[in-house]
Amino acid sequence: MEAPFEGPADVTLRIGPVLVDVADDHTISTIGYNGASPGPLIRLKEGKTVTVELINETDAPEFVHWHGQLVAAAVDGAAEENSLVVPARGKLRYRLTPQPAGLRFVHSHVVAGADLHRGGYTGQHAPVYIEPANDPGRYDQEVFLTTHEWEPFFTGQEMEEGEEHEEQKEEKEKTEAGEEKPNGWEVGYRLFSINGRALGHGEPIRVRQGARVLFRILNASATENIKLALPGHRFLVVALDGNPVPTPKLVDVLRLGAAERIDAIVEMNHPGAWVLGTPRDDDRKNGLGVIVEYAGSRGDPQWVAPPRKSKWDYTIFGGGRPAPKPDQVIPMVFGKINGGKGGFNRWTINGKTYEDQGEPMKLQKGLRYRLAFDNRTDDAHPLHLHRNVFELTSVDGRPTAGVMKDVVVIRGFGRVDVDFTADQPGLSLFHCHHQLHMDYGFMQLFDVV
Repeated sequence: MEAPFEGPADVTLRIGPVLVDVADDHTISTIGYNGASPGPLIRLKEGKTVTVELINETDAPEFVHWHGQLVAAAVDGAAEENSLVVPARGKLRYRLTPQPAGLRFVHSHVVAGADLHRGGYTGQHAPVYIEPANDPGRYDQEVFLTTHEWEPFFTGQEMEEGEEHEEQKEEKEKTEAGEEKPNGWEVGYRLFSINGRALGHGEPIRVRQGARVLFRILNASATENIKLALPGHRFLVVALDGNPVPTPKLVDVLRLGAAERIDAIVEMNHPGAWVLGTPRDDDRKNGLGVIVEYAGSRGDPQWVAPPRKSKWDYTIFGGGRPAPKPDQVIPMVFGKINGGKGGFNRWTINGKTYEDQGEPMKLQKGLRYRLAFDNRTDDAHPLHLHRNVFELTSVDGRPTAGVMKDVVVIRGFGRVDVDFTADQPGLSLFHCHHQLHMDYGFMQLFDVV
């Protein structure tokens, strides 16, 4: 039994203090992987078992979560699943078999609570690409981009950007009618980066005219849902959360909830130097962007706002067979207990915070379950199910099929149905990937038996 753990590990992650030069005159002191943030790209082969060594050089225990992978609960990296912990000033070794193929990532999964120097607020994240057995490679250049925010602070203002539907506005008005106390704390940020550098700092992405560039983009934010655009270009979305979509589509703007990933091909047919960044002016000025520079281009990088009516809709990427009927539907209603000024909001699933739910919900191995999400709050939530990939079957009343994900953003007062087959035995955690929401009640534990 000890033989697989002898000798050098295939993957080593060293958790420790790092200095991130986000801008030429601005260095962030945080915790990262292997001396950097984001950590180095981890490339694995689908189905080829690897030995992983985790070395914790900090004074606090850590959990390293292999987000989006179908791995055993013991190595998934979540306390709620009774995963193995990386002890403070200690080491941990185990084996895992990477699957499925596609863009995944690894990140800290500790409770941060009111500590903005823990968990997702730190630099503990790194892209993971699991190479498929066969990759058609219909692109000329591959670029990995990881977005993140720095210098978080608590604020009483709503930080979330959103486009409200008419029904959402009506529900919000009903909710706020006669209610004078404000929501509890939100998290804001002073600085933004892509691949650890703010816009205008670091090297540009250099491309040549006529090239097909495959962007593999990870939103490694603790709390932010973001948009990205590239003036004069469109994105052909070919995969969501690492999973190929049935119907690739061209879009002007990408939307990524916290922890979502998008693979998109861009035809480089508009020479110049351009800013690939967020349409939000303040956030772009504070760093959320990167320069894309054509060979031989001259002049300063340009930004042009995308079309105002650019729409993002998961269902446009669906197709093929209708989703089969589930064996069981599990209603999941999301609520918010207002924290009020100076307090933290609490989040509930079917009227209970995680602490009040008691025993994990039992699921029968092999059955197909439909999680019927009903958001009774005005917040958009990036919803994540550990150790599984689910199929979107309905988004705000629009039926769909074939779009496979592990995170889905549900808009304020929205409804989304997702189906999955309970074929991963043991504990699986469901939660909102917004760190503040997860830490204050927005979790549910399933047990597949």
